[in-house]
Amino acid sequence: MRIQAAVAEEPAQPFVIEELELDEPRADEVLVSLVAAGVCQTDAHARNGHTPAPLPIVLGHEGAGIVERVGAGVTDLQPGDHVVLSYQSCGQCPQCLSGHPAYCAQTVAANFSGARIDGTRGLRRTGTSDVVHGHFFGQSSFATHALTTQRNTVKVPKDVPLELLAPLGCGLQTGAGTVLNSFQVPPGATLAIFGVGAVGFGALMAAHAAGVGTVIAVDVNQRRLALAEELGATHVVNASQSNVAAEIKRITGSGVDYVLDTTGRADMLEHAVDALASMGQVGLVAGGNRDATVPAAKLALGKSVRGIVQGDSSPQLFIPKLIELYLSGRFPIDRLVRFYDFDDINVAFTDAARGDVVKPVLRIADAGRQG
Repeated sequence: MRIQAAVAEEPAQPFVIEELELDEPRADEVLVSLVAAGVCQTDAHARNGHTPAPLPIVLGHEGAGIVERVGAGVTDLQPGDHVVLSYQSCGQCPQCLSGHPAYCAQTVAANFSGARIDGTRGLRRTGTSDVVHGHFFGQSSFATHALTTQRNTVKVPKDVPLELLAPLGCGLQTGAGTVLNSFQVPPGATLAIFGVGAVGFGALMAAHAAGVGTVIAVDVNQRRLALAEELGATHVVNASQSNVAAEIKRITGSGVDYVLDTTGRADMLEHAVDALASMGQVGLVAGGNRDATVPAAKLALGKSVRGIVQGDSSPQLFIPKLIELYLSGRFPIDRLVRFYDFDDINVAFTDAARGDVVKPVLRIADAGRQG
């Protein structure tokens, strides 16, 4: 079928909206008509050539839409279902079978290869055999339609706007999951969040909902720090004006129990470890700087540093939990988003890079299609 898609043709160049041919769904696939898609920093990294994803490619991995058709082997979804799309996993490796699909042994093939896990591709330039890479995070949702599977397609209530739910598929899931799943931060504990973008705000809102005692937001954007206070931060630290570790210790007396670092900066990793109390944990979700190191001596007194993927979340279980929090008023997604027409995708990326918006969301289809 013919679709419209935003194609990243060359590194660091604007997206080009093109007409492409998309395969019909295979037996295990779902054809989703996209209503909205969130813009995530990972999309920018892929477009700019900083991830293993090949070009040209259709990116997008925070899609939300309506099921149009399903393959013969799909049993849990049917046409008309409202769905949120998330990351892909194989479902067969030890990590997937033990309930940790975010650490799937096929993560790169499933999410970054520009193809299905079996290596085949479902996107072509119209009227030719020229392949365009797709299946980004098992979806490629910067398009009017996407092919997904049951594993990364989550049925959601029809009475919640899909354009608000789209960001749940990656960034907000990662932040909230880090607090609720990875760290399992208990009420009354202390937490510092380095970088209040979408991931950081996901963590902040989850921490506030969970009753975490002290939540310290760290950033250099004063507007985001002001919003962080409105959404539950008990303290804020402007990293451009303070010694971050020293200020956190001043606030807490002995350091924090947990630090979530979303920045990936080597200097912030040093601050994160220095800010920990005994037995404290640092979680890294941005991949980290290759030059960043932690001296073993700094991990005395039970301190630890770990990488975290997707907040240790199983989308089929965790996204409905986040929707429940949103409906109860404890996860105000609407405070973070700014909407853009699909044709304005390059404006959305520019605004995000400048820090003007926390979570851009592309409106791909008429809101009236959600009824």
